[in-house]
Amino acid sequence: MNRQRLVVIGNGMAGMRTVENLLRLAPDMYSTTVIGSEPRGNYNRILLSPVLAGDKTFADTLLHDLDWYAEHGVTLHAGITVTAIDRAAQRVLTDNGLSLPYDRLVLATGSAPFMPNLAGIDLPGVLGFRNLDDVKSMLTAAQTYRHAVVIGGGILGLEAADALKRRGMDVTVVHRNGWLMDKQLDERAGKMLQTALEGRGIRFVMNARTQAIEGNERV
Repeated sequence: MNRQRLVVIGNGMAGMRTVENLLRLAPDMYSTTVIGSEPRGNYNRILLSPVLAGDKTFADTLLHDLDWYAEHGVTLHAGITVTAIDRAAQRVLTDNGLSLPYDRLVLATGSAPFMPNLAGIDLPGVLGFRNLDDVKSMLTAAQTYRHAVVIGGGILGLEAADALKRRGMDVTVVHRNGWLMDKQLDERAGKMLQTALEGRGIRFVMNARTQAIEGNERV
């Protein structure tokens, strides 16, 4: 039986769960190739906040190491990005010049962190919080600098703020609404959360919209 060529764009949790299920349910159906933009195996992004705080290591987050792909007959192209999909020719083109044919294509690219359209958003020292490289950059900053400002009082923003505070930084959270996690909590609960986090030494600027990020060579 000739195997169909399956290409999965995205080496995250959704894409790799798809691969796992296909290997379990139809182990002889596909010849599988996975493309991931990060130069590593698949890991649990939910645990990035504990890594930032020092409660976990990267090894604790790893779901599939590089050996797993080889052991299961999965070809992994790590550290590259897809530049185009030629649907007529059924090929995926990548930034390092690969042209990968497919019979079936899965798009599991996940999401990107929201970076506000602000003056100064591209300055060195302005970081998102999405992947392991972001965590490494924040840890480096925590070792070198003292002050951190977190824009956004949602779940990820507060997890980052708490982790950076535990790393020894002076942390201020700027939030555009009147209480924290306003998408999930009512006003009373949000203000109780703020009081608890203030007790840990985190400062808050509420009902404030960030207008610009200023700095010369970095912030």
